[in-house]
Amino acid sequence: MRIARFSIDGNVAFGAVEGDKPDELVLDIIKGIPFADFELSGTKVPLAKVRLLPPVLPNKVVAFGRNYAEHARELGNEVPDAPFAFFKPSTSVIGPGDEIRYPSFSEELHHEAELAVVIGRMCREVPRDRVKDVVFGYTCANDVTARDVQRREKQWARAKGFDTSCPLGPWVETDLDLAAASDLTVQLTVNGEQRQLGRTSEMIHPIEDLIVNITEAMTLLPGDVVLTGTPAGVGPLDVGDEVAVTIEGIGTLTNKVVKRG
Repeated sequence: MRIARFSIDGNVAFGAVEGDKPDELVLDIIKGIPFADFELSGTKVPLAKVRLLPPVLPNKVVAFGRNYAEHARELGNEVPDAPFAFFKPSTSVIGPGDEIRYPSFSEELHHEAELAVVIGRMCREVPRDRVKDVVFGYTCANDVTARDVQRREKQWARAKGFDTSCPLGPWVETDLDLAAASDLTVQLTVNGEQRQLGRTSEMIHPIEDLIVNITEAMTLLPGDVVLTGTPAGVGPLDVGDEVAVTIEGIGTLTNKVVKRG
């Protein structure tokens, strides 16, 4: 099931996305929230009539860096022996169609296409064989990075945590199991030109290891998001660019870069 979060006539709701053709998609409005038992209302609205929002509002976004060997090498970094985590604040999250605002303190903004794991239940110290029980689903992410700031400041809080640096969407796909999610095509285009192309099977540390690693240290809550790293091919974004992340079996997340006002 594809679960979207949307607004219509000033109201915010979750809905199940139905249909196959992009111009014929509809939302069946959900009674309640998708992280608990819910029912479909049977009230349907065309997707074209609503504004899609970030599919979840995470308490925290846990991201893992340098989880694809070729990406680590393209930036001159060593491949880490263990998962390498950092955080993006909830205020960095935007949804499909929202604007990425070029930060005033950077002159080198980069795109990073990523598979995002959405957590479905409160969990900590998750054993590897139970990871499947805490995953709600998967969505597309763009770990937008002020690369010059990342190099200059050595730590990544401002470089990867600025407002609008974490586009998520367009919805959460709940029908993928861990095996399927571990071998998906991840690609990114800028103004229609392909920049990144990889597969989640190229991850150094698979999804299970990432969830085990972070829940050893902290509790994850329903709606929290785990970013799993980016394949090689990261590169610059300029004001006016349209950047699109497409992940096999999930969908496409599109955002435009604008000058920060």
